[in-house]
Amino acid sequence: MSELDPMRLKCEFDRMSAARHVGRVSGVARGVIEISGLANRARIGDHLTLRRRSGTELQGEVLHVEADQIQMLPGAAPDGVSLGDLVLLEQMPAFAPGQHWLGRVVDPFGKPLDGKPLLAGVHERDLMQAPPTAVARKPLGTRMETGLAVLNTMLPIVQGQRIGLFAGSGVGKSTLLATLARAMQADAVVVALVGERGREVNEFVETALGADAMKRSVVVAATSDQSALARRRCAWSAMSVAEHLRDQGMNVLLLADSVTRFAEAHREIAVAMGEAPSLRGFPPSVTSLIANLCERAGPGTAEQGDITAIFSVLVAGSDMDEPIADILRGALDGHIVLSREIAERGRFPAIDLSRSVSRSLPRAATAEENEMIAETRKLVGSYEQSEVMIKAGLYAEGADPLLDRAIRVHEELDDFFAKAESDGIDNSFNRLSLILRRAVANPVQRA
Repeated sequence: MSELDPMRLKCEFDRMSAARHVGRVSGVARGVIEISGLANRARIGDHLTLRRRSGTELQGEVLHVEADQIQMLPGAAPDGVSLGDLVLLEQMPAFAPGQHWLGRVVDPFGKPLDGKPLLAGVHERDLMQAPPTAVARKPLGTRMETGLAVLNTMLPIVQGQRIGLFAGSGVGKSTLLATLARAMQADAVVVALVGERGREVNEFVETALGADAMKRSVVVAATSDQSALARRRCAWSAMSVAEHLRDQGMNVLLLADSVTRFAEAHREIAVAMGEAPSLRGFPPSVTSLIANLCERAGPGTAEQGDITAIFSVLVAGSDMDEPIADILRGALDGHIVLSREIAERGRFPAIDLSRSVSRSLPRAATAEENEMIAETRKLVGSYEQSEVMIKAGLYAEGADPLLDRAIRVHEELDDFFAKAESDGIDNSFNRLSLILRRAVANPVQRA
């Protein structure tokens, strides 16, 4: 046992209470359960256990507190609930992460999901912690090794940067996040699996992450069958874990999958509380909620580490103008778009370079590297604009010198964008430089 274990045990005992407060169901309406007798004890977010007359229990949380009653948001359908049913109040559990959580899988309340015991840390954290003061924050840091050639060169990620990962279902989003968790430079990795399918949590931990990456990781998971309050809390809990590690001077990589399900959970709660939906079904409060979550990541103060964050967004039908994607684009320091068309032709990661941008440029690269990035974007853009004409055989060599160069290296660039990179950022740029030289030297190869 470490020297901190006795202190953790003492804190665990101090948080216990022998008293149990009881209320009664006074009404059921609009998806919430009204309870009398607990209004002077309950707080928003406290746990409730409702005991039906049939002997079964229904778990829920305090959603709204009024002068003479509270409202409970149940974790499942309130079938079988009747007036007068007994309701037990449990105070909101303390959330106190620690470095001993590394290598563990926990739920949004800090309880272990991997079958092994886990003590809370010594210091409790507020899940709604304010971000560091704007004027006290450090600037963005140095460029980070990502393990992928395309991100090492064309879309660099620097320490403290916040990036959005925009993708539809089934185009390799989770695989890309797992690759970054394994390969990116960081002292610790925190993964938020918000509303994930239950079978995929263990698959992500054991297969996608692997044992080596898991040693420096904390996974916070709330599955899709859990209540909206638990799913929304998952993102806040993961951010609190990252903030705790950052405050210890560690440089943290936060992977949140996904902000869309976080926003959908908030929508359920907001509608139950009476807030009218206005942004394509989302309530107005979702804007400030997402902005606050994003602002908590980023560079810390001089005494702290940094939180480099990647927030994934599920975009149905590749609609980059849907509300959640639009909010995040304005709040983050860049975005990576995964294309279904690129994935369908077998290139992974299926990053659409023309629609992706890193706002760490041009500062994150040297003048020579910025020239290579600009030239590559020109070649990729030129080929994409004329791709239909090229494949139809309607383009005659010599009509456009830029397009000629783009045709010469299109396959090499496409292969380069799919390459894993284990030899560092400089090696990635050296390989890109060789490809660009061949764009000028080699003649166009005609079929």
